Amino acid sequence: MKTLAVDFLLKESPNAIAIVDTKLNFISYSNQWQEKFSLGEIDIIDKNLFDHTIETPNLFKVAVKNGIKGQEDINIGQKFILPDGKLQWLKWKIIPSTIEDHGFDGAIIFLDNITAVQKELELLHRAEEVARIGCWELDLINNTVHWTKTTKDIHEVEADFVPNLEEGINFYKEGVYRDKISYLISIAIAEGKPFDTELIIITAKNNEIWVCAKGEVEMLNGKAVRIIGTFQDIDERKKIELAHQEISERLKITTQTAKIGTWNYDLVEKELEWDNEMYRIFDLNENQFSGAFETWSSTIDETDKERILAATFDAIKGMKDFDEEYRIKLQNGSTRYIKGISKTIRDINGQPIKMTGANWDITELRSTEIELAKSTKLFAETFEHSAIGMALVSPELKWLKINKSLSHSLGYSEEELLKMTSMDITHPDDKPGSNSYKNKVVNYGSEHLQFQKRYFNKNGNIVHAIIGSTPVKDLNGKVSHVITQFLDITDRIEAQNKLEALVDVTKSQNESLTNFAHIVSHNLRSHSTNMTMLTTFLNKEEDEDERKNINRMITSATESLSETIAHLNDVVQVKTGALEKLQSISILNTLNQITQSINGLLEEQNAKLNIDIEKSHFVNAVPAYLESIFLNVLTNALKYRSIQRTPVIKIKSEIKGEDIVISFTDNGQGIDLDRHGNTIFGMYKTFHKHKDAKGIGLFITKNQVESMSGSISIESKVDEGTTIFIKLKKS
Repeated sequence: MKTLAVDFLLKESPNAIAIVDTKLNFISYSNQWQEKFSLGEIDIIDKNLFDHTIETPNLFKVAVKNGIKGQEDINIGQKFILPDGKLQWLKWKIIPSTIEDHGFDGAIIFLDNITAVQKELELLHRAEEVARIGCWELDLINNTVHWTKTTKDIHEVEADFVPNLEEGINFYKEGVYRDKISYLISIAIAEGKPFDTELIIITAKNNEIWVCAKGEVEMLNGKAVRIIGTFQDIDERKKIELAHQEISERLKITTQTAKIGTWNYDLVEKELEWDNEMYRIFDLNENQFSGAFETWSSTIDETDKERILAATFDAIKGMKDFDEEYRIKLQNGSTRYIKGISKTIRDINGQPIKMTGANWDITELRSTEIELAKSTKLFAETFEHSAIGMALVSPELKWLKINKSLSHSLGYSEEELLKMTSMDITHPDDKPGSNSYKNKVVNYGSEHLQFQKRYFNKNGNIVHAIIGSTPVKDLNGKVSHVITQFLDITDRIEAQNKLEALVDVTKSQNESLTNFAHIVSHNLRSHSTNMTMLTTFLNKEEDEDERKNINRMITSATESLSETIAHLNDVVQVKTGALEKLQSISILNTLNQITQSINGLLEEQNAKLNIDIEKSHFVNAVPAYLESIFLNVLTNALKYRSIQRTPVIKIKSEIKGEDIVISFTDNGQGIDLDRHGNTIFGMYKTFHKHKDAKGIGLFITKNQVESMSGSISIESKVDEGTTIFIKLKKS
């Protein structure tokens, strides 16, 4: 009876159980075994286990064989692949049996197919990994903490890491996040209150990430015994969410600052929806707005209404998006300028169902543009018709725009100046100062600066100007161009120079006239004495032939006296005519004129000229005197050339302080300065036996130079040549 009961219980067991002998033949088995693991035969008693059982892993077969030999084996889950490629999980328990223990020798086999459960667990684990959701448990009875694999992965700890409660809390970022989780867990323990929060943790690898921690409390007799929950990595989502919040907040601030209102128009329900900014723009409150299309269209200025409504209907039809500017009339009668754009949304059939758009209040912008246009027009008129020169200049000092006054002062057309920079026509001595001035204006944006400088006009003459500059900056604060005022003060400077020269010349002339009085006294006294003596001789002489000879001498003396008076008259003209005629004169231009006038003489003598004169060298002089000086010095160099060599004349200018020294060096006969040095510029002093030498040229030249507040000196060696230095005031 006992055996029948055991067999019945075995057969009806909910588990798959088989009993085999030492030869692996079935002694008995449960219905579950036959249903799940046999090959479908009705009776498998005394038949071999492996011949009449579905495919099992080798590890199971080894375990069974060891079982009949007395070795127990337990496997809680073994994964293997069936011949058809499917995955399967089995778990088993094998208990050895002996006649003494169970009445037979062999083994009892418990086998279970856990494929469905394992697949579900595997999918669950993968879902955890994909969703980055782990689980955790806090056992308050045993004071232990358990983390699943995904929870450990999120914390970036090793797989064998076993945390405690304090360590788990310390992963949360110190400060508000750690304080918050500590508070939530303490409330959960004390009151059984669940929690669901988002916090920041610092992982074991020192990475900062956002997580979502949830916890549920299990209570026993009113006391918390366990807290279980989930732990999810939400870092990417949270950062996107925070970025979205930041962008949304910025957009909100931007729309408010830029006075942008947004709206939606339901084309099916014919309802128009505005945000708060739209009410402000149209100066309406919600109670005054019916949500009808006509409420908006009634505000449009009559001048713009037809155009704007046509554009709206075109947008609804899909012809083009709405993008227009128009005016609206407010309740108080004032006008606002509006910029509107919209998009039309359609259903799957292409029918318009909704319009969404935005409106900008651009009244201030349009008002500014109108004022700017007025200012621009006023500036353009002022610029063009200004009595002083004006220009727009780039940071590189390139002319961008020039008015008529500036073009007139410089002698260039606007087209010619636009191809230049201001430095191209700046006096060389003023270029360093110009660069310093540019640095202050362009690099530092200094305003209200003035700078006096010199330019060369198209004819090569110097133009004096006072420059004032106003920098204009772009949106980045950098100077885009400079408005330059150009006050031509050439006449003033020349008048000032002329006045200064007048003072110097007057002083010089006072000294020269004193010397001139001595010359006149000496020269006329000589002629007077000579005439008195000849007259005395004539009165006493009785011999007719001798009287005729004395008369001839008196006639010769009279002619000599006339010539002396003429020369003295020339000197007087030099002394008195220079003051009113001083001008700024180009040395190079004057020299070129003289060399052209004596070109035939130069060619006749086969003379060579080496000219080293800067274009920028100008002197304060009388044009006729300067020409006379250059002509006299050059013709003297040719007149007193050496017959032993070809005449070579070197002409050079250089600046010495406020003066310019012009030197003429020849390779002619030279002068014995030891003998004649003190009388070299004297009247009627000659140093060579030349038929045309009268001794008046250098005397006149000296007086002409000195009449212009200049000086003249000479260096010479006999049969080597002569250098004459002429120093005049720089202009």
